[in-house]
Amino acid sequence: MWAWGCVERVAAGLLGGAHGGGRWNTAVAVGVTAAAGLALVAIVVSSRRGGLKSPWWRRRRKAPLTSREWPGLFTPEGKLQDGGVKLLKKVRSGGIEPSIRAQVWLFLLGFYSLDSSEAERDAVKAQNRKGYLLLRKHCLRKSAYSIEESKQNSNETAVDNHEGGMNSNKGEESGVSSVESEEVPEKPSMEEHHTSEEGNPCFNTEQEVQNDTSETNPEQMNENHSSSSSSNEEDSETSDVTHEEASHKDVAAVCQSSVEDEQQILPRYSNTGGNMENDSELAEAACPVKSARTIEDFETWQRIIRLDAVRANDEWVSYSPSQAAVSREKAIESAKAVCLKDYEHLEPYRIHHASRLVAILEAYAIYDPEIGYCQGMSDLLAPLLAVLEEDDEAFWCFAGFMRKARHNFRLDEVGIRRQLNMVARIIKYKDFHLYRHLEMLEAADCFFVYRMVVVMFRRELTFEQTLCLWEVMWADQAANRAGIAKSSSWQKLWLGSPPTDDLVLYAIAASILQKRKLIIESYSSMDEIIRDCNSMAGQLDIWKLLDDAHDLVVTLHDMIE
Repeated sequence: MWAWGCVERVAAGLLGGAHGGGRWNTAVAVGVTAAAGLALVAIVVSSRRGGLKSPWWRRRRKAPLTSREWPGLFTPEGKLQDGGVKLLKKVRSGGIEPSIRAQVWLFLLGFYSLDSSEAERDAVKAQNRKGYLLLRKHCLRKSAYSIEESKQNSNETAVDNHEGGMNSNKGEESGVSSVESEEVPEKPSMEEHHTSEEGNPCFNTEQEVQNDTSETNPEQMNENHSSSSSSNEEDSETSDVTHEEASHKDVAAVCQSSVEDEQQILPRYSNTGGNMENDSELAEAACPVKSARTIEDFETWQRIIRLDAVRANDEWVSYSPSQAAVSREKAIESAKAVCLKDYEHLEPYRIHHASRLVAILEAYAIYDPEIGYCQGMSDLLAPLLAVLEEDDEAFWCFAGFMRKARHNFRLDEVGIRRQLNMVARIIKYKDFHLYRHLEMLEAADCFFVYRMVVVMFRRELTFEQTLCLWEVMWADQAANRAGIAKSSSWQKLWLGSPPTDDLVLYAIAASILQKRKLIIESYSSMDEIIRDCNSMAGQLDIWKLLDDAHDLVVTLHDMIE
């Protein structure tokens, strides 16, 4: 505007100067005006050089997908129109209205296929629920809180049980120094005598315990039951599962036949894609990821899961009023179902939330024993629990989320190193000057974004911002998973930005590029950058960040991926 004002003053002077040269003055004024206009354009372009302008830079966030629009995306047969393209477009441009997130996430995270009919979804839901309950039963049989004393007490009288409990106290006192092998199995043994009369599902029958190994096969276990006790065993297991999941809806209907459940293959993670349980042909052709994990690993995971669950924050409360209003009786019941301890200081809704974390994270450790459990996984699961109130749906959505995120928790850290290297290359190709400064600070490996990568921005964004980022990221991944990313309609939809499984990495790089001036002018060590990244929470505009991330995808995708 200053430049344009100068132009106007010069033109006025020329036009109002010598009276005899009106035409000449007019021509000069027009020429000066044109030159100034070009200069102004050059100044604007120069000021934006190196910036992160995206094809959507003029676009503000569009309205999210609403509950009124949601039914209109389906055909009369219950299938999503255009194979889900319209759904993914809407999610990508504006996110999802909170009231329908639970329904939409089931499609984004692969619980349901984008091209499934209503009847197919009903079948998948029933099968996935049974698969989850099988994993929970297996968790209880492997539980360090029940195995030892279940063997001892199965054939003893009430008096013998009491004496066994006293002996377990002695055993616990003598085994304090051996945390891995003695303390955890022995410590809960006293509680077994007290809670077995109440029907606590943490304590199972002798046959279940004797047949349990690290590679338990439900069919072999079923063969070992005697015909005379099969009906009692069936009733016992049905009761166990019902009590275990008593705080969740419609579980009793799924547990009508425990024998039928046990004849199914225990669901396992497969690196070929999909759940082996849900596809018999895949189960024959694919092998689960093999692991050298042992029962001791599972006991360790149990301890860490419980510690993390009890310490979980309550950011989610406003997003799930029904869970926030849970009664203390129901909360304690759910805690007993997973043998949760040390929760007396917590509010009922936090007890209930911690119990759900334990149940699903334990089930995932059985489902994917190569990864098991690592700290940080509870950060990824907590937002899902706030939205999805059914444990079986939350588990399978978490498993779909982890198909990509599991590489963040490998012990060899290969996945983390690959992602940090990718962030570094994005910064290098987009802003070489910033990259050279990071090299001078010995920070070119981008280790300062380690936490962002591991928990996918969870701790740098508010709860609502996290949901928005993840939804857009899942829409990208769903497009790739469904094979619709290369279609002509998709190309028009994304305005040239190809969907990527690594959108969160582009977003991380964009957040650093937004701070380039501060980093270059003010920071002289990587520690300063780490402190800045760790204090980023609540300071980011999530939709500007997504626009910047998509711009990076447009300009760098072919070079980076």
